[in-house]
Amino acid sequence: MKLSLLCVGRLNLPFANEGCAEFSGRLKRYLPLVIHEIKEHKTGRKQDLPRIVATEGQALEQKIPPGAFVIALDQGGKKLSSEALADLMKDHMLRSIPEWTLLIGGPYGLSDSLRKRADLVLSLSPMTLTHQMARLLLLEQLYRCCTIIRNEPYHH
Repeated sequence: MKLSLLCVGRLNLPFANEGCAEFSGRLKRYLPLVIHEIKEHKTGRKQDLPRIVATEGQALEQKIPPGAFVIALDQGGKKLSSEALADLMKDHMLRSIPEWTLLIGGPYGLSDSLRKRADLVLSLSPMTLTHQMARLLLLEQLYRCCTIIRNEPYHH
């Protein structure tokens, strides 16, 4: 199975960049991983937010490959334990699901159409996270899933 992260915005915090590089490298030992970043649109005006979210959503949607299992990250999504996410990953591997495409929105979140398009809407936390922190936490959890599946000692 292949993993694709489709992210709004770039990593510009040094600690997030280092952490994502670390867990991306670890994760690539288990599964192919591709990270696509699309441009983050910024605004100072509240009335621009729906247009920005829609524009970013369209850009993300164009990069979703056919046949992928789509997971959208959203604060209001389903809450899974690390073990439950690993079980889902293992089940999809056994069923030969070719790819997981994981969507991380920008500062204003994901569009409604992307949440509806997703096969799973997943919450990393009920707290609001920056998209940079969400990427770091997601990569760590995907790596953790792989170590759980292989019964390696990383997960305690």
